[in-house]
Amino acid sequence: MSVFGSIMGKIFGGGAHTPAVGTPTGVPSQQASTGGQAGAMTTVDVEAVLIGLSSKGGDSLDWRRSIVDLMKLLNLDSSLAARKELAKELKYAGDMNDSAAMNIWLHKQVMQKLAANGGKVPADLQS
Repeated sequence: MSVFGSIMGKIFGGGAHTPAVGTPTGVPSQQASTGGQAGAMTTVDVEAVLIGLSSKGGDSLDWRRSIVDLMKLLNLDSSLAARKELAKELKYAGDMNDSAAMNIWLHKQVMQKLAANGGKVPADLQS
């Protein structure tokens, strides 16, 4: 599974969504709602999920600004190698040796892609 697919799976739960990584805006995947209507879009409140995960852990992670902390919160590999793989998946065109710039870009892109794939993500987390 891709790194972004793992992020999606942890936030959206159970891999019910197929991430639309390759397109600039993404296309939200369809998921059956609890009311039994096939094809109805279910929106996941990404911020609420992350706050819930954060409240369960004892660590003080800055997942709102740090891709490393976001990945740690989701119990995913946050190593430089994993972040470089994520950068490749999301088509990062910058210098991967400048990890600070790459990390800032990755966090913004992940939040934007989560929103593009049916997540409710506050605007301040997408910029």
